[in-house]
Amino acid sequence: MQPERRHSDRVMLTIPLSVSGVDSQGRPFEADARTISLNRNGLLIEAARPLRLGQVVRLTNQLGRRTAEFRVVGPVAPLVEGAGQWALEALEPDSNIWGIKFPPLAASEPQEARGILECRLCHAVILMRVSQMEAEVLATSGLLSKHCAACGRETPWSYAEKHIAMGAPTDETEMFDAASQPSRRKHERVSLQLPILVRDFYGGAEITRSENISKGGLCFASDVVYHVGQGLRVVCPYNPASQAIETSAPAATTCPRSNAPSAVPDSTAPTTQSVTGR
Repeated sequence: MQPERRHSDRVMLTIPLSVSGVDSQGRPFEADARTISLNRNGLLIEAARPLRLGQVVRLTNQLGRRTAEFRVVGPVAPLVEGAGQWALEALEPDSNIWGIKFPPLAASEPQEARGILECRLCHAVILMRVSQMEAEVLATSGLLSKHCAACGRETPWSYAEKHIAMGAPTDETEMFDAASQPSRRKHERVSLQLPILVRDFYGGAEITRSENISKGGLCFASDVVYHVGQGLRVVCPYNPASQAIETSAPAATTCPRSNAPSAVPDSTAPTTQSVTGR
């Protein structure tokens, strides 16, 4: 269940930055970056190197030489030659390194949004806070890394696939049950094996083949573990000798068995939750 969108104080602005931190090998780094957009609590940046989910980095505004620490929420675009676009949240909300005064929130405007998210490992469903930057990541790469009490560690989370009718009256529960029953496929599937390229938002890529195709999406075999709701980019058919045209295709259904098909809808699907890949 996606949180209700509210008015945004986002500013589309390009500011040169330097981003510094410590990589997964414990080595310090510093790289060039620039802002894409920013708001009172975070920003989107384009960085010349990959970042890690949950990583704390220091941004320096090259124009005003002001610095502050931010947490990496996740990618909002696939990596290209090591560079990518990332959503970051300020660790110190009162630190303003941009020299921009944001108007105070109106009394009627909520301080935060909430959404029903599902752990993709244990399938726990929880109503939790979703920040504006987290909503950006969920709308693009489709996954957040959050602590799961049941799993006891950081796990991938995405929007829950269906509403939970806990404690609902009998007639409402029946309505939810009816809504969750399998429906007829909107598009006919054709058994067709074509070479395809699949890319995720973290630099992963594979060349595999389709199992069947429809106007609503395709099904492909893979040894890679994809999670429901995860954002993918697909080229079908794939020919390395020609220019590739990618299609945004979030995973709709997956099977944990090795070499089992994964289903992804095409970009015309209304929402990732409503597409089942059937």
